[in-house]
Amino acid sequence: MNKETRIQKIAEILNRDKDNPYGKQDIPWKDGLEPMFVYKIPLEYLVYNKYNGRILSRTKSLESQGYDIDVESKDGCELVEKLLMDSNFDRNKQTLESIKKIGQEKVGIITRDGIIIDGNRRAMLLKKSEKYDYFKTVVLDVTLEEDPLEIEKLETTYQMGEDEKLGYNPIEKYLKAKGLNQRGVAFDKIANWMGEAGTTIKDYLKIMETMDDYLDYLGYNGIYTQLDDREDQFISLTKWLSNFYGEESSKAFDGYQNSDVDDLKIISYDYIRIKYEGKDFRNIAQGLKENHFFGDKQIWESFKNFHFEHIDPIKSSEDKIILDSDNLKSYLDGRDKSFFEKTKNERNKSFLFENVDKHKQQVGNKNDANEPIKLVNGAFDALGAINQRHPKFSESQVMKKLEEINEQTSKMLARNLSDNILSRVIMMLESINFKNNKHTKDELLSQVNNIRKVVTKIENEIKQL
Repeated sequence: MNKETRIQKIAEILNRDKDNPYGKQDIPWKDGLEPMFVYKIPLEYLVYNKYNGRILSRTKSLESQGYDIDVESKDGCELVEKLLMDSNFDRNKQTLESIKKIGQEKVGIITRDGIIIDGNRRAMLLKKSEKYDYFKTVVLDVTLEEDPLEIEKLETTYQMGEDEKLGYNPIEKYLKAKGLNQRGVAFDKIANWMGEAGTTIKDYLKIMETMDDYLDYLGYNGIYTQLDDREDQFISLTKWLSNFYGEESSKAFDGYQNSDVDDLKIISYDYIRIKYEGKDFRNIAQGLKENHFFGDKQIWESFKNFHFEHIDPIKSSEDKIILDSDNLKSYLDGRDKSFFEKTKNERNKSFLFENVDKHKQQVGNKNDANEPIKLVNGAFDALGAINQRHPKFSESQVMKKLEEINEQTSKMLARNLSDNILSRVIMMLESINFKNNKHTKDELLSQVNNIRKVVTKIENEIKQL
């Protein structure tokens, strides 16, 4: 049914029932609360709004692929119905059962040519119930083309009201704010329409900029489905970037530069891509400088270098993106999952997780610097947990690190417990097992001779006391 026919059919119903409408509903229209009659309009006269706030990220993503979603066609109608159903499948199933029992509870809003402004989901479920063939709705005396901004205001007010927000994908509100801003709507108006403070709308737009940059970085431009389940991380990252760019933040390590913030952003994108949990994600740069990696230069450099050293080979080996996939979301989800799987070791633990855990411990150790017993106990427990029978225990890097630990503890003891050092040296010498030794006899004798020289020197120093 084309637009002209829909206008004619709907007008006939309004004329027929003008003296006996279904009811009356107050509608916020043109800066006032206007009472409007409610009519029963056949579902076949209605057309879904493909830019409905509930599915905006989905339709925008499809259009980014080059899809032309014709909501007046059978295929376009079925596509929007699927997107609406999938937007919150469990809740929609519950509402469908309710509709089958008691029918449509909340009145909808349509234009005079049948475009659904409020109630797309309800109309879809009424149709799916196969029990009702009409939609209880107010009919605006305009088409979408005749007063697009006023209709956008009405739609936003209804869709983004406090009662409706819970049912929406969190990403939709950022897209809605972006779209209104691009159309030249002032911050205060957007805030009023969305039921938010003006500062919140400005935050939405900044966060949306970060989201768009993230998609561009991955080559997923305009594919907003890839922002799902990542809102909290984007909120945190946007705050970090706002604080740190400009090289003046007291919450970052001393002497940091904007190039360091660039690294922070790229590393954060990699963690956002694998949907790294928001609370753990904040260890990277959230809060006071003593509580996160970016607050200490040595810890940050270690964290950053490990990350790029291990992640760059994985990125360089990724296949070229195919954006004309029949199911792009499924394809890109699979691509992101493959990226994550390549970061895992034989124990199925991602080095991305291990890198955070390691440096989180370093931050904790730094903050516990004045609690030596806590740190000493932790180090003792860690060494005691080592399985010395494991083949990897004898690897050169393990032995080298143990030597460094021994050297460090010896210096610490020598500084504070010099009278016990000799006893410790005797104990170590007596515990040597030459059967497992890898050195030649000449090398061993050379080391023994060096020990003899050191002992002689110590003996002379003691005699002079």
